[in-house]
Amino acid sequence: MFWVISGTVLATSLMLVVLQNFKTPEEVVDRKVEHRHVVSDPQFRREMSVLLGPSIVTGNQVTALQNGDEIFPSMLQAIRSAQTSITFETFIYWSGDIGEEFSQALAERARAGVPVSVIIDWVGSTRMDQSLLDAMQDAGVQLHRYRPLHWYNVGRMNNRTHRKLLVVDGRVGFTGGVGIADQWTGDGGAPEHWRDTHFRIEGPVVAQLQAAFNDNWIKTTGQVLNGPTYFPALQEEGEEDAHVFVASPSGGSESMHLMYLLAIAAAGSTIDLAASYFVPDRLLIEALIAARGRDVRVRILLPGPYMDAVTVKVASKADWGTLLHAGAEIHVYQPTMLHTKLLVIDGEFVSVGSTNFDMRSIRLNDEASLNIYSSDFATRMTAVFEEDLLAAEPYSLDDWKSRPLRERLSEMIVLPIRSQL
Repeated sequence: MFWVISGTVLATSLMLVVLQNFKTPEEVVDRKVEHRHVVSDPQFRREMSVLLGPSIVTGNQVTALQNGDEIFPSMLQAIRSAQTSITFETFIYWSGDIGEEFSQALAERARAGVPVSVIIDWVGSTRMDQSLLDAMQDAGVQLHRYRPLHWYNVGRMNNRTHRKLLVVDGRVGFTGGVGIADQWTGDGGAPEHWRDTHFRIEGPVVAQLQAAFNDNWIKTTGQVLNGPTYFPALQEEGEEDAHVFVASPSGGSESMHLMYLLAIAAAGSTIDLAASYFVPDRLLIEALIAARGRDVRVRILLPGPYMDAVTVKVASKADWGTLLHAGAEIHVYQPTMLHTKLLVIDGEFVSVGSTNFDMRSIRLNDEASLNIYSSDFATRMTAVFEEDLLAAEPYSLDDWKSRPLRERLSEMIVLPIRSQL
C-alpha cells in the first residue's frame, strides 16, 4: 500500500510539474481592440510607445538582408570587425558549415581580447556538436545555454528563448528570422535553402537591441552588461523611426499580442502579413476580419508544400476558411520553406523580428521585435512581399472547402494543443 500511495503521489506531482509548461500568463488581452485611429495618426505611435515599452527613437538605418547569401556574410563581417564587444542570442544553432564558421569567428574575436557573450537556447541547440561549444568556450567566449534540463526547472521547460539578436560594439545590430544552420544558407530558391529575411540596424535603436539581450543575460547569469563597451553614445545614422520591445512569460508576456492587435486595429487600407507559423487566437482572427469589414485589403503569405512543422501546418489551415470567407487573400509559397516574419500596414508601419504569428511565440517564448515607422522602408518591404507573392499560389475558399477529409480530421486532433504550436 505504501508503494502504491508513494507512486500515486509521485505521478501526480510529475503531472502537475508538466502542466506548468502549459500555463499561460494570468494577464491577457481578451477583448477586441477598437479601431480608433489609423497608422499614420500620431496617436498610433504614441500608444505603441507607451503600451509596448521602449519609446520610438529617430535616426535609424535598417537594411533588409534576403536569404543566407546576404544575411550570413553581413553578420560574419560585423563579428570579425568587432573591437569592443559582441553579444549574440539565438534559438537554433546546429552543426554544419555555417555553424562552424560562426563558432570560429566568435572564438577568434574572444582570443583577440574582445568580450564575447553568447546565449544559445538549450532545446534549439540539441543538434549542435559539443565540439563547437567547446571551441568557443576554450577561446574565452562566455557562452550559456538557455534553460538546460534540470530537475528544478522542468516546470519551465516549455519557455524557450526564440530571440535572434546580434549586437557588435554596441553600434551595429541584427535581428530577424534566421537561425544558425545550413538550412538558411543559399538564395532561398530551393527546398534545401529556406526563404528568410534578416535586418542590419544602425542608430539609437541598437541600444534597445542591446537591452533586449541583457534581459536574458541577466536571467541566465545574474550579470549586467553595461558601460560604454555595450552602450556607447549613438548618433543618428538614417531617417527611420523605430523601437525594439521584448516579450516573455516572466514579464511583458502580452506585449506581442497587444502589438499585433493594436497594429491590425489601426489598419486603414492594407495589411500584408508573411508568417512562417500561422496559428492565431480568436482575437487576432477577429481583428483581421474586422479589418476586412473596414474594406482593408488583407494579404497573408504562408508556407506551402515545404513546411518543417506538420502539426502547425495542420492547425493553421483550420482557420483559413473564416478568413477567406471574410475576403482575406491567402497565398502559399512554393519553392521552399518560408520562414519570414513580416507585417506591413498601410505602407507606413513594419514589424519584424523573431516573433511568429502563433500563440507559442506570443505567450510561451521569449521574443524580440523591431517596429519601424517609415513610409520609405514600408514601401521597400512591400516590394519584397510582392516579389515573394510571385513565387506563391493563391489559395481560395473553394480550395479550403474541398480539402481532404483526412486534413479535417487532423485539424480536430491537434485542436487541444493549438496554444503550444
